[in-house]
This record gives sequence, structure tokens and C-alpha cells, in this order.
Amino acid sequence: MLIGQITDIHLGFDPDNPAEFNRKRLDVVLRHLCEPHNRPDLLLVTGDLVDRGDAESYRRLRNALSACPFPVWPCLGNHDMRANFIAQFPDIPVAEGFVQYEIDTGPLRFLILDTLEEGRHGGSFCETRAAWLAARLTEKTDISTVIVMHHPPVEVGIDWMNTHPEEEWVLRFARTIAGKPQVKGVICGHLHRPIVAAWNGTTVTICPSTAPQVALDLAPIDPDKPDNRPMIVADPPAYALHRWNGRELVSHFDTADEHVMLAKYDASMQPLVRALMAERPD
Repeated sequence: MLIGQITDIHLGFDPDNPAEFNRKRLDVVLRHLCEPHNRPDLLLVTGDLVDRGDAESYRRLRNALSACPFPVWPCLGNHDMRANFIAQFPDIPVAEGFVQYEIDTGPLRFLILDTLEEGRHGGSFCETRAAWLAARLTEKTDISTVIVMHHPPVEVGIDWMNTHPEEEWVLRFARTIAGKPQVKGVICGHLHRPIVAAWNGTTVTICPSTAPQVALDLAPIDPDKPDNRPMIVADPPAYALHRWNGRELVSHFDTADEHVMLAKYDASMQPLVRALMAERPD
């Protein structure tokens, strides 16, 4: 099974511009994903769907995603607004006022979480949301499960974007999934970078954004002393493909720009392919 992921679209950053930069970046990623080569079975869209939470940007996003020839399943990030999202995406399930729901594909189960606290940049995961997740994790314990949410629960070292490991919502989330071996991974966005980390006995995978990326700078930052470091960079729009092989979730990251081909599978490369595959057990 092949799972696509895009994140941090920030549509509407340039409001009233139908040809805005972030829309162009989204469209080129969707074109890549819709091509037959590496086309996913479903697409996860992991938050910050729009930049200002406005209804018009959600309408434009819905139109952009409607061309996808596979199911599309979104969750909310800190730039989103629940009421406007729900109005434009009425088919997405809601649980007790939060955009939380289950996707059961047969070989793999996804639990989509809502980590939005409107007005706060970082994540949130209250008792109501935790109780919903706990109830779902007591069901179908024999089915491999992936948790999908916007905010990563792991500290990654980019100081101004970090999640502190002692934040209340992180501790609550960690308690909720503790001792649940069916959880095979946590898929997130928010950081605008490709990152993979071991965390509390599982793997957290963070997808780079379709919008511009966050610069990689692991030096401490002083909120009282601007130092002119780069913060946002115009690296190409990106996406992830997660392959479920029946045992593990294997994640790949790619950009949607042009790749210069240095070799192709022709007769000259056939001996190498045969030799590599001959080394594997039957």
C-alpha cells in the first residue's frame, strides 16, 4: 500500500491572488502525485491547509484537491479554523467538535487527530481528544495503526519551531498511545522539513511542505537578539510517500521539481539489475 502525504499548504498567504505562489507550488506537487508512476492509494493532508483560516481559501483548496484520482484525507493545523474548514469540507467526520476520525483501509488503519488550539502556534491535545483516541485504540487491536496529526510531539532542535518534551499535550498524547503495539508510526507536518525521529517506542515522520521550507539551523536562538539567520527558504515544494509493506511503514521524501536523469533502465543497466535481484532469497 502506498500513502501520499502533503502538508503545510498555506493557501491564501497571498489573498485575492488566484495565481498565488503557494497555489502554484501545491498544483505542481499534485500533478506529480496524480501521474501513474508512484500514484498513492490515498493522500493525507496534514494541516495548515490555508494560511488565515478563511472560507474562500478552503473553497479554493477543495477545488484543487477535487482533481485527485484517489481519496484525500485532511487534518487541521495551527493556521486552520475549524468552523470554516467544516463548512467547506462537510464530508470529513467530526467527533465532539474536533476533526478526528478513522480511516480503515483493511491492511492499515489511520487515526486522524486534531491538535489545533485556535490562537496558539504549538500543539494541543485535551482530555476530550485523548479519550476519543484511547477508545479507538482499544478497538481493532490486531490491525496495524498509523496516527496522523499536524504537530509533531518530538523535539527536533530547530529552536524557534521546537516542541518541548514536557508540554502537557505531548505528555497526554504519550500516555494515550503507551503500550499500544499496533501503533506503527506517527505521521506529522508543521515543521516544513523532512525529519524522522524515534520517539517513545514508535517512529515520528515529518513531511516537508508544499509551501516554502524552514531553513535548517540547529543553533540556539535568542528571542531578544535577532541575528539575521535564514528562517524560510524557497526550496522546491515537497511531499512524502509512505509504503506499507505489511510489516513496516517505509517513508520516502521527494521534491516536485525537475530531476536530471543520469542513468536509465536500458540494456546497459540490465546486468546490474539482474545481479542485484539475484542476491535476494526466493
